Amino acid sequence: MTQIDSKRRQPLEGNARFFLNLFLVLTGSALVAISYNLFLLPNQIASGGVSGFATIVYNTMGIAPHITLWALNIPLFLVGMLLLGGWKYGGKTIVGTLFLPLVVWLTEDWAPLTSDPLLASLFGGIGVGAGLGLVFRSGASTGGTDLAAQVINKYTGISLGACVFFMDGLIVTLSAFAFSIELALFALIGLFITGKTIDVVQTGLGYDKMAFIITSEEGKVKEAILHDVDRGVTKLQASGGFTDDERPVLMVVVNRNEVALLKRTVQKIDHQAFVVVSNATEVLGRGFKMD
Repeated sequence: MTQIDSKRRQPLEGNARFFLNLFLVLTGSALVAISYNLFLLPNQIASGGVSGFATIVYNTMGIAPHITLWALNIPLFLVGMLLLGGWKYGGKTIVGTLFLPLVVWLTEDWAPLTSDPLLASLFGGIGVGAGLGLVFRSGASTGGTDLAAQVINKYTGISLGACVFFMDGLIVTLSAFAFSIELALFALIGLFITGKTIDVVQTGLGYDKMAFIITSEEGKVKEAILHDVDRGVTKLQASGGFTDDERPVLMVVVNRNEVALLKRTVQKIDHQAFVVVSNATEVLGRGFKMD
């Protein structure tokens, strides 16, 4: 097995975990707010959420975005506390709910970095997605439509994904009437990029690989993986779909640069082995990263 440095960081607990989560919420909320002011707001990109609605209100009625954010987020936060679990729930959300509009206000005079709506939707989406990903990693939220979606989900049974999609879609549709269809299409690009960036921040880039191996030389292959590839192996029980014969399946997770070695090791022992390699989105534990 891969040797692990005895000084490797162990999972955080207690106060250390609290301060790390607080740092993630503050950093993520600030990144969302700054990306909003530098890219999305000045280019009228209303890519969903309460911030998208604030963009529409600002450009049509002249009300400052931070006022709209506070005016909507604070009531939603109170409703969330009342209906979704009291202070145990609200404690994870209040920091982002209050801090994000504050940073929007403090950075409202910063000059936009581009006037190109495509660049604004791309880089704004990346910035907002990265910030939200950090906030979500801490188990918190920035409020807004996420809270509304959770309330609707609890009392109607409609899935969270469907609720968020509906509300974001409604805001993008409103932006088509408030601005133009072209800007609404750019908003959809920003919304898509935001979602993908959140996934990357939360689960990584998928550099690790998971392999399933079916071989008649199960014992030899297992020993070779343990000693030559230096990775652990999990033995799964399976049966053939055509013959119903029982046969073991070996599962092993390796780094991307170990895939070639794994395949060579298996084929050297059994050139007829059946090997399936797929992406492992996130791997935690011995030999890989610790959460």
